[in-house]
Amino acid sequence: MSQLLIIKPSSLGDIVHGLQVAASMKAQLSELHVSWIVRDIFAPLVRTCRAVDRIYVFRRNEGTVGFFRMMREVRQTTFDVVMDMQGLLRTGLMTKWSHGRRKVGRSDAREGAGFFYDEKVPLPSGGRQSHAIDLLLQFCPVVGAKAELAGQLRFREMERLNLSFMEPRRGVAPVLMFPDSRRAEKRWGGYAQLSALLVREAGRKVVWAGNNYLPCKEVFPEGMFLNLTGNTSLTSLAALIAKADWVISNDSGPMHLAAALGVKTVGIFGPTDPRLFGPYPLNGPTNFVLQAPVGDLRLLPAKEVFARFKRIETVVQSTAPRVTLAQAK
Repeated sequence: MSQLLIIKPSSLGDIVHGLQVAASMKAQLSELHVSWIVRDIFAPLVRTCRAVDRIYVFRRNEGTVGFFRMMREVRQTTFDVVMDMQGLLRTGLMTKWSHGRRKVGRSDAREGAGFFYDEKVPLPSGGRQSHAIDLLLQFCPVVGAKAELAGQLRFREMERLNLSFMEPRRGVAPVLMFPDSRRAEKRWGGYAQLSALLVREAGRKVVWAGNNYLPCKEVFPEGMFLNLTGNTSLTSLAALIAKADWVISNDSGPMHLAAALGVKTVGIFGPTDPRLFGPYPLNGPTNFVLQAPVGDLRLLPAKEVFARFKRIETVVQSTAPRVTLAQAK
C-alpha cells in the first residue's frame, strides 16, 4: 500500500478541486492510502470524503504551538509521497518537516515554498492560465495515475441525513442558491429578486444555504422558500447539494462542489475569470457560467439572470445540443 500525504489546508473551493484529484488517484490506484492536512474549519468536509483515509487538522488560530503539535503527529508516519498542492510558505514548511521519500510541489509555488520540494510537477499545456483543476491534475503521474478525472467524488453517510425540506415539489427538486462569497466583489446582490421571480413566475421552490447568515426581505408563499444561510454545516453540504435540481451560486466553494457532484450548476461571475475558476469541466453539459458586464456584478439585473436561466433549463430538458449561457441570450 502506497502512503500519500496531500497538503491542501484551504480554501473550500481549492479543497474541492484537490478532493476531485485525490478521488481520481484512488479510482486508478486502489491500494493508495491518502492522508490530508486541512484547516479545522474545512475538516468536516474532508473527513467525510471517501477518497481520504486520514486527516491531520491544522488549527491556525493556535499559532506556532498548534503548528508543531500537528506536525509531531504527521511525522509519526513516513509517506511514500508528500504533495504540497497549496504552494505557499506555510505548506512548504509542512512539506519540509514531513517524513516523505518524495516531496513534490507546484511549479507555480509562491513565498519560497519551492525550496522545500525534491520535485515540481510541470504546468499543463495552458501554463499558469489553466483551470485550477488542470493545474492539480499534474500531480497524478507522480503516483502513476493518468492526469485526468476518473471515478466519482463521494461522501460518507450522505444518505443518512434527514433533508426532507429538499424533497421534490410536484416532481421537481428545489433550486439551491449560495448567495454569499468570501470576497465582496464576488457577491452578487440579486439573489432575493431572482428567488422571487423563480417562486412567483416559475413556481419553483428556492432554498438558500451558506455559512454566513444573509437576510431575505422578500415575502413568499408558505413552503416555497427556506433560508438556511448561517445554518449550513460542511458535514451536510454535499448531501444538500445532491438533493437540488439546480445550484445557482457565486464563484465559491459550493459552486465547485455542485459541479463535482454532477448537479446542474450556474456560476455567477464578476471580476474573476471563469476560464480559470469556473465549474469544471467548463464544457460539461450541466455546467453554465454567467459573467457580469465588465466584471461588475452591480450591472447584472436579476431579470436577465432569470430569463437566461429559463432558456438554459429548457435547453437541458430538451436534450438538444448544449449551448452556453451567452448563446442562450
